[in-house]
Amino acid sequence: MITQIRGLHHTTSMAANAQENNDFFTKRLGLRRVKKTVNFDEPSVYHLYYGDEIGTPGSVMTYFPFPHIVKGKPGVGEVAETVFSVPRGTLGYWKERFQREGVAGLEEHEMFGEKRLRFHGPDGDGFALAEIDGDARAPYAGGPVPASEGIHGFRGVTMRLRDEGATAELMKFMGYQEVDRRGNLTRLAIPNGNGADVVDLETLPGAAQARQGAGSVHHVAFAVEDRAAQLEVRKALMATGHQVTPVIDRDYFWAIYFRTPGGVLFEIATNEPGFDRDEDTAHLGQALKLPSQHAHLRGRIEQILTPIVD
Repeated sequence: MITQIRGLHHTTSMAANAQENNDFFTKRLGLRRVKKTVNFDEPSVYHLYYGDEIGTPGSVMTYFPFPHIVKGKPGVGEVAETVFSVPRGTLGYWKERFQREGVAGLEEHEMFGEKRLRFHGPDGDGFALAEIDGDARAPYAGGPVPASEGIHGFRGVTMRLRDEGATAELMKFMGYQEVDRRGNLTRLAIPNGNGADVVDLETLPGAAQARQGAGSVHHVAFAVEDRAAQLEVRKALMATGHQVTPVIDRDYFWAIYFRTPGGVLFEIATNEPGFDRDEDTAHLGQALKLPSQHAHLRGRIEQILTPIVD
């Protein structure tokens, strides 16, 4: 069994409009944009990162805003919902704030004993806030949301699957333990994890397959401390038959990827070196940062990208 994974590192999704995406996460949710860069494979598209003060692993939501992308179709074989942790007693604040800001899809419910508020992102993205007691992670205090009500980071994700069996076994191999089961929902968690350490599996045998597009999660990343731990995880996954990519330098972390039996793309990302490797903490996310292989294209890239107004 793998023991190096501590919970989520980040979740990466796709969007249709960079400005709208930026405004939603910084002005509606009160997160900090910790990096403004471009897609490694398509440098004419932004890659935007939002999180806490320094982009702590387990707090970071990232987006590829592809202009003119079709809207995603929800279904099985995907991360259906990304869940953020907020302090107990704050859902009333968030509901009022979202109603005032015109956020769609508001629905109060309870799941595994947690009070939650579901809502949609600008492209129909599935999100929820969960009231969690004792989350010691510090919310970002420099945005429009007071720290007393602010988002601590992720609680976890919900994956929607036709059959949970093989994915549940994979999660257990990755160090997760089953902690609860209710109806067609199974909850798994990392003991003493990083706070973003819960994965819920929702089984829908007759549902249609998801089609990726704007509002879809592209992949979910799990956190390991460093490259040595990542190599141990890669070796263990490959020994059990998973097709894992070589290690890829993503500037702010090193990454490996593999496709799960349920169809969801997983990444294992390192906590090192972090988002302050090319910007000081006070100015994270302000300048356009380019991967070294695209640095010579800066003039052309800056002409193509629509500037984001903060």
